[in-house]
Amino acid sequence: MARARSDSPLLFEIVEKPDFSIETKAMADGLWPVAGMDEAGRGPLAGPVVAAAVVLDPANIPEGLDDSKRLTHLQREALFLKILGSALSVSMASISAEGIDNSNILKASLEAMRRAAASLSLQPKLALADGRDVPPGLPCEGRALIKGDQRSQSIAAASIVAKVMRDRMMCGCGGHHEHYGFEVHMGYATVRHRTAIEAHGPVARLHRASFAPFRQGGVEVEEEEILVGLE
Repeated sequence: MARARSDSPLLFEIVEKPDFSIETKAMADGLWPVAGMDEAGRGPLAGPVVAAAVVLDPANIPEGLDDSKRLTHLQREALFLKILGSALSVSMASISAEGIDNSNILKASLEAMRRAAASLSLQPKLALADGRDVPPGLPCEGRALIKGDQRSQSIAAASIVAKVMRDRMMCGCGGHHEHYGFEVHMGYATVRHRTAIEAHGPVARLHRASFAPFRQGGVEVEEEEILVGLE
């Protein structure tokens, strides 16, 4: 008989850490190079969605790679430099707020990942995408991995690169639009951000007009990312 599964709670939460096993299996199957892809900025009310694609060097993988949301700002910045210094190829792409408004955030995110993969100096034979969807139009085979940034070190590296680059872009926006505090909340719908919008209105070409609270009617867009590691 099959052993009954215990319904007792675990004493400690098991935290999954990404590894290189998926990439190693792909290499054994003749699918190399392997690129990891991820994006940052699906949930905010302002700014672009930024994607990155990374081909790690199997012989020189930085220690500490993880889902960017589980890392602090300082950890991400340190790993960002290590990734750029050790990876075989790194590429980034972004879709502006206008581009998001002209399609939708899912399509824009997938298109940013496609552009990042297509811009790699080392053409991949397999691209691993974080999430449920494979970006259409990839230059190679693509696979979607749910919670991929917690399973694949290549995707984790891409998530770090995308997050750091987007944060830097939003900090730059904060210097030009001082009332909004973009350098603090990165465009997310914080109280400070919503209060600034009410007081000064949206910034043309920076705020996403298709997102609530800007559009009239419709269903409010859910924020799929949370404010972590912004200290």
